[in-house]
Amino acid sequence: MAAPPDMELSPSLSLELLPTDPLLLILSFLDYRDLVSCCYLNRRLNQLSSHDPLWKRHCKKYWLISEEEKSRRNQSWRAIFISTYSDLGRYIHYYATLKKAWDDLEQYLGQWCPRMISSLKESVREEDLDAVEAQIRCKLPDDYRCSFRIHNGQKLVVPGLMGSMALSNHYRSEDLLDIDTAAGGFQQRLGLRQCLPLTFCIHTGLSQYMALESVEGRNKYEIFYQCPEQMARNPSTIVMFITGTSYLEWFTSYVNKVVTGGYPIIRDQIFRYVHDKDCVATTEDITVSVSTSFLPELSSVHPPHYFFTYRIRIEMSKDALPENACQLESRYWRITNAKGDVEEVQGPGVVGEFPVISPGKVYEYTSCTTFTTTSGYMEGYYTFHCLYNKDRFFNVTIPRFHMVCPAFKVSTA
Repeated sequence: MAAPPDMELSPSLSLELLPTDPLLLILSFLDYRDLVSCCYLNRRLNQLSSHDPLWKRHCKKYWLISEEEKSRRNQSWRAIFISTYSDLGRYIHYYATLKKAWDDLEQYLGQWCPRMISSLKESVREEDLDAVEAQIRCKLPDDYRCSFRIHNGQKLVVPGLMGSMALSNHYRSEDLLDIDTAAGGFQQRLGLRQCLPLTFCIHTGLSQYMALESVEGRNKYEIFYQCPEQMARNPSTIVMFITGTSYLEWFTSYVNKVVTGGYPIIRDQIFRYVHDKDCVATTEDITVSVSTSFLPELSSVHPPHYFFTYRIRIEMSKDALPENACQLESRYWRITNAKGDVEEVQGPGVVGEFPVISPGKVYEYTSCTTFTTTSGYMEGYYTFHCLYNKDRFFNVTIPRFHMVCPAFKVSTA
């Protein structure tokens, strides 16, 4: 018995039989690899997959190509994607993230630290990176290579791109090393085997290293400051203060801190002080805020000695009355380590000074502390006296601020 006419099976619907507009819409959702695959299916899909507007999204997503740059290059979107892919295709999963980080950083530096722009080096070629791999006999991670295809680090100058720190007679400023200088500092000595320096400070000799292999207790591509164990008889015993798990994470997180104002710009330099937005206290017309930084070069794990510096900003509201001007008389600190041990400190002034605060005026100073534990916190108050009523004294709260040592690994040597 034959099936009723309304039950007869209709012919299977083929994607290529769709009208052009809905088919182009479908193709617009494909990734570049699937779009290329469509070119080999049949003649019609080959023609539609070459439709130039389809490649605009991929050019912008993967290569950050703007309309202005397309006009300047005088090429189709498809041609631009293909030519860029032929040069940078191995970095397609990193390029947009790193290029945006570099662009954001350059824009920020152009506004706040213009002289640092001139220290940046132009990109390197693929063959230059291949030559370095042959020289050190170790593979460089693709995210690291990709960054150097955009900028080859910087010249050895001061201030360094990777941040500064100044405290009394101690100064640090780290440059981002170019590929040749980094290769020249590649380590094969015990304790730092197969480690590539990423940064260098001319004043301290300090570097941040990237482990190119999982040896001596390190994870591959981990980034760290070295810390020799002062109590070990073996000079190759190196503890790591970890600063990143990959180059991409390390570099982009640093850039984000810079361009969002997380690190202050002081005298044309990037200072790596971390400010907790909740670490602010206001007493009457005076606001006190604190930012902190860990100094690995002055710290050790064995013996436990963790060195921190803090920067305090004291500001009187610009709306305060002129007769509210006052002078700092003394300070009181309550310092607590991770074990709950408490130390109290009281004394005249701050860093040997007795600053005067008046409406709209700001006073900042830097000091330091150490802990035998990996973390601790400080809090306290300043005592001020009024300039126009010398019999009036009052306390200004210093908000509690925490200091925490970064994660570290003890040497396996």
